Amino acid sequence: MYYSKDRQRNISSMTNNCMTVTGRGSVTAIPDIAIIRLGVLTSGDNLSFTQEENARISQIILEGLRQMGVIDIKTHQYNIDKLYDYENGTRIDRGYSVRNVFEIRTDMLDMAGAIIDSAVSLGANLVELITFEVSATDQYYLEALNIALTNASNKAHSMATEIGALLNALPVSITEDRSQPLPIARTLLGEGQYSTPIEHGTTQIEALVILKFTYI
Repeated sequence: MYYSKDRQRNISSMTNNCMTVTGRGSVTAIPDIAIIRLGVLTSGDNLSFTQEENARISQIILEGLRQMGVIDIKTHQYNIDKLYDYENGTRIDRGYSVRNVFEIRTDMLDMAGAIIDSAVSLGANLVELITFEVSATDQYYLEALNIALTNASNKAHSMATEIGALLNALPVSITEDRSQPLPIARTLLGEGQYSTPIEHGTTQIEALVILKFTYI
């Protein structure tokens, strides 16, 4: 195919003239999974007794939670530590500590506070984490990605119009920089006869893209 010299110069110029723009997209998602880590810490001079006491309390807690309909429970951490103290530079044996932490996952977000209260009433003396996650992250991310692409494309067209350039509508390259959503953590542990107030809030799922366009 034959091109005029002006056309050839324009094509050559387009390959040399490039602009790079970034686009951001954000979607607000409501968490639908609560993750709670709680457990039992016992200590004593006799390791066997300390372990047995921890196991006894832990079993009571597990049975109580299952009666509430909480079934997704797994052991997150189990530690046995030797306890020491120092007096005048001399190490003194203070016995042992046994730490048993469970991770609970549930879609009953409204019961998060009740789950904690029930576990504490049954003997739990550790509450390490309360966090909320979105299960359909990929779906929300695709929405954010489309918004980011539109945002970047709009920027490129606006810049081209401002400088009086003719923009190639299709980018020559697209780079995706995925940003994972940060879980929203709420640890509002209150006291009293009311259920511990836990608010799951919302989480922002974001997408970032980098587009490269040619123009003349």
